[in-house]
Amino acid sequence: MAAGLAHPLTYSVILDQQLGLHLPPHVYYMWLAMIILFTCGFILRGRLQLVPGGLQNLFETVIGGLEDFVVLNIGEEGRKVFPFLCAMFIFILVMNYIGLIPGCDAATANVNTNAAMAISVFVYYNYIGIKKWGFGYIKHFMGPVIFLAPLMLILETVSHLARPLSLTLRLFGNIRGEEIVLVLLFILAPVLGTLPMYFLFILGKTIQAFIFFMLTMIYLKGSLEHAH
Repeated sequence: MAAGLAHPLTYSVILDQQLGLHLPPHVYYMWLAMIILFTCGFILRGRLQLVPGGLQNLFETVIGGLEDFVVLNIGEEGRKVFPFLCAMFIFILVMNYIGLIPGCDAATANVNTNAAMAISVFVYYNYIGIKKWGFGYIKHFMGPVIFLAPLMLILETVSHLARPLSLTLRLFGNIRGEEIVLVLLFILAPVLGTLPMYFLFILGKTIQAFIFFMLTMIYLKGSLEHAH
């Protein structure tokens, strides 16, 4: 039994057998991340204080710091898109951290999870651009020189369509690589080999969530800026 728990998909397999839903493991771990975040949200909602402490202080520090960072880079308009950016960062971060729990796997280590988020980012930043500029949003794809506009339109369209693929594979490759290394260390050296590496993996998973957040912010900034 102990050997079985070393498998990163054990908990999802057991849950799948109990519920009989026959869903992929990454779906269960994504649901787990959602449950954790909703639970924290309900707890904080009922215990808000003027002088924050504990969990409220943690979330206010993280959210406040991210908001200041977004406003610094995008400007005041960044406050309008900040809820999307913040939710994406925290959601990815929690899913990444779940992969550090023995017997669990990160939902972001599956390409389908990342593709869904990347497509959401693609749709959202283009929606924001169209909402602000209307038909004039097409100027963002035409470059600064008029006679090169047809060529730039093709190149920019291809570039924008490649963004979801880039977001998906970057997050998937890094998180899946960390999960494989963690499992191997857990098998070869259950305590001495794994525990010290947790600190590096926590840092790595945090950085990957922040990179996804940063790239999304850059895309949103581009859609909000005036086309040159």
